[in-house]
Amino acid sequence: MVIIETTTKEKYEIGTPARNGENYLQCPVCSSDRKKKSDKPLMFNGAKGIGKCYHCNSTFIMENKNNCFIPKPEISYKKPIWKNDTTLSDALVRYWAERGISQQTLTRMKISEGVEWMPADNKEMNTVQFNYFRDGELINVKYRTGNKHFKLHKDAELILYNLDAIKSSDECLICEGEPDCLSWIEAGYRFAVSVPNGASRETQNLKYIDNCYNYLENKKRIYISYDNDLPGIQLRDELVRRLGEERCFLIDLEGHKDANEYLKIYGTIKLLERIEFAKEIPIEGVFGVNDFDNDLFSIYNGGIGNGEKIGLGNLDDLIGWETSRLLIVTGIPGHGKSELVDEIVLRLNLMHQWKAAYFSPENFPISYHISKMMERMSGKKMDSEKMSMEDYLETKQYLDENYKFIMPKDDDFYLDNILERARMLVKKIGIRILIIDPWNRIEYQMDKGETETKYIARQLVKMTNFAKRNNILIILVAHPIKMQKTDGGVYEIPTLYNISGSANFFNMADYGICVYRFPDRVAVYVQKVKFKHLGHTGCAEFSYNINNGRYTPFDENNYPLWDNSSFLKKNINSITNVFENANAKMQTNKSFYDTEKEDDKDDFYNNTGEHVPF
Repeated sequence: MVIIETTTKEKYEIGTPARNGENYLQCPVCSSDRKKKSDKPLMFNGAKGIGKCYHCNSTFIMENKNNCFIPKPEISYKKPIWKNDTTLSDALVRYWAERGISQQTLTRMKISEGVEWMPADNKEMNTVQFNYFRDGELINVKYRTGNKHFKLHKDAELILYNLDAIKSSDECLICEGEPDCLSWIEAGYRFAVSVPNGASRETQNLKYIDNCYNYLENKKRIYISYDNDLPGIQLRDELVRRLGEERCFLIDLEGHKDANEYLKIYGTIKLLERIEFAKEIPIEGVFGVNDFDNDLFSIYNGGIGNGEKIGLGNLDDLIGWETSRLLIVTGIPGHGKSELVDEIVLRLNLMHQWKAAYFSPENFPISYHISKMMERMSGKKMDSEKMSMEDYLETKQYLDENYKFIMPKDDDFYLDNILERARMLVKKIGIRILIIDPWNRIEYQMDKGETETKYIARQLVKMTNFAKRNNILIILVAHPIKMQKTDGGVYEIPTLYNISGSANFFNMADYGICVYRFPDRVAVYVQKVKFKHLGHTGCAEFSYNINNGRYTPFDENNYPLWDNSSFLKKNINSITNVFENANAKMQTNKSFYDTEKEDDKDDFYNNTGEHVPF
């Protein structure tokens, strides 16, 4: 793989990173001049295609960053060797005693001590070792130095600490670190477990929940003890989302940083009492101002975020992606709606780890849909002569870990059935995106006397509520009515108002996109972005590679998308007029998209008859 140093623009060849996340590599700028050439000061993120050397401060970006990167699959898990030595030094026992943890608890939890190479210190250090067991077998080890540097055993599986303690219980308590877990055990609560890698300010990647879900799915009550800081609160919220708010209870530590601090100040009895005062998740639909402390503080401290970008510069200029939203995509059949959706979803997954679930009966058989996704991801045709076996296996494994496909039995394609399966996938693997493609394949289930307009409004409300409740992005593909052709034989560009059935497709969308294919380009018309911090209307033009399904920003010098030169020459004036008229409408969106149209006025009412504002 080629990376570019951002200041000098020099290009360097490096090996393909082994991981989708952070990789420690030798720096192509400074490593050759260093005395210890084996050091790896370059931290490179494989999914995002960016890196920084923490020795010479050089920064790098992957060449052709707009091309999706194929992450290597997870390395086969390696298990550390259990030496069965829990002899601890007097100094270490005294250290834990000062934190309120007795030697009896240390012995019970099989805490060990030893010298270990620590990358953050660049030398061997004495460490306390938290041993992670599953069914009595050592699965992982977390090493911690006196100066609070950590590492997990190389290539070991991520699981919850003290997992065996909750195997047959009907409740458990999840906390943010091993010292907190020890504190709860010291207090007498033995069903405490800890996450292996704490909380971060980045996306909370709960791989350990995936690996331990069978230990958690039968729990009736799950207590969450979290650190009283922003990463801890973000971890709390993601755990609640994954495990279900109906069975989660929040431990209130009365403003103290964590459980260990509370233990040191008040002792075991008082800490144990905090379980009795655990708070249920607030009643759905009822909030106080203080319920929004995290969001308000984030806005106060750094403003409202602009959403996630996907590495397509011209579309990134128009849209930032956010969960708890509904995106509606329309366009003339055959113009590439599903292809664009697949591109957006793949990039959100690769760059931000948003797992996805598809309900896409028109992309059948599913194996054909998957093969197209593999082509887009690898950049190579699904052909044994074009795609290597290594790329085939890596891409297939990655897609299996990050994508699921919903296909109810007996073609039972009611929206409630689709959403119920999506809810299960939120809990089990943490999906962030649900794709429903297309709308007209969902079975109608209208109430007696209900009009089509009211039915569609009710279903869209159901989707938007589901997206908010489960913090996911729902992408709905919907066909327009049959569009009229111009005198030159060219279809007019549809809008969300042209979707068959109701103007509510426009009204209730958070994002609205139309895909329109010209003979030499694909135009993506962003017709609605509900919240200004997430973008604005406009047009992004792309070239489409028919061999691998990838999109790149349009360049006049690119080879045309498909061979339609005779049609292009015959209808060039009509095509140009349609294109220019559409762009003019986008520039005057206040009068075109954001203004009530008289023809649709009857559709602009909700189920109560109240006028629905834009």
